[in-house]
Amino acid sequence: MDIAIAKLEAWMRDYYHKVDHDIGSSGVRDLTMAELRSICGFELSDLDTMIFHDSESYGGAGLRTALADRWTGGDVDRMMVTHGSSEAIYLVMQLLLEPNDEVIVVDPAYQQLHDIAASRGCRITRWQLDAADGFSVDLDQLRKLARSRPRAIVVNFPHNPTGASITVEQQQELVAIAEEAGAWLVWDHAFGELTYATEPLPLPLQYERAIVWGTFSKSYGLAGLRVGWCVAPPELLARMALLRDYIALYVSPVLEFFAEHAVRNADRIVAVQKEHARRNLDLLGEWAAGLPELVRLTPPVGGVSAFVEFPGQPDVVRSCRRLAEQHRVLLVPGDCFGDAYRNHARLGFGATTKELTTGLSLLERVLREDAGMTVNS
Repeated sequence: MDIAIAKLEAWMRDYYHKVDHDIGSSGVRDLTMAELRSICGFELSDLDTMIFHDSESYGGAGLRTALADRWTGGDVDRMMVTHGSSEAIYLVMQLLLEPNDEVIVVDPAYQQLHDIAASRGCRITRWQLDAADGFSVDLDQLRKLARSRPRAIVVNFPHNPTGASITVEQQQELVAIAEEAGAWLVWDHAFGELTYATEPLPLPLQYERAIVWGTFSKSYGLAGLRVGWCVAPPELLARMALLRDYIALYVSPVLEFFAEHAVRNADRIVAVQKEHARRNLDLLGEWAAGLPELVRLTPPVGGVSAFVEFPGQPDVVRSCRRLAEQHRVLLVPGDCFGDAYRNHARLGFGATTKELTTGLSLLERVLREDAGMTVNS
């Protein structure tokens, strides 16, 4: 392979289905079919008349229209339905970039946001968030980096894995930096609908060279659908359709049925999930505040993951492995997001409250043991 192993996905492949308590994932708790039906007001018998026919390359008309109504003011020509946001990431990176292009990527980052580009022979420039200041952004630094006129600037806010975000004014400044550099602004909106202190950021579609993707996995609790979407200029979507002819062709119309109902009722789904996540975030904050010698938490302002530092731990990766293998609790080590973050871990708080509290209790036990401290019985 000429592409780096996706560390996060490899970790999940090893442990995700072998644990009882998930405090490592970055999405809200998964909805049941009964919950989805109750919120959206449909019956499974509504599927009885469905014919198992192919869907369309850009997405079935119903779901594509529903997504366009929500995100592009009804402009379906800029909307494509994808297999999660992961397919959108792959298609965009393969078709937007050429060898030797420079790509500026926020750091830390979901690995797919930079290593697909790296495998294309692109030069990756890191725009680092300031860990010492709650993973805040430095737009002056980005402006300096962008003087080299990169091909693309790739960001995701609210941010994965830290939960940090930016203001609307900062978003406008970021767009201006991309426009001045003549760069594509690639905006990962996976966590965009789940914010706590402020309203969600708008999509930066006022910029004609903006590309945005999103997913039903993170804010909706519908990861098993594997449905996402991408907003891009029609000419790029046309090229994406040609490439996906060799990969996936289209999304299943059965999955599109559920996704269309979900997006038509997205405000209700997100409201339920946000209230649940907010309560869990309070629990996480209380837990971390009680362990100042073991845990440093920057409270996230969006999404359902925090990038927690564990000072004094000799080997966070080993601790995460032990947590999974001995206690059946999933936590994602920070080095899945870069070697510079080996003393961090992504801690997800979107699971059920019982799952979170049990996971945190067992994590505390492992942290105390690995730091050579006495474990309270």
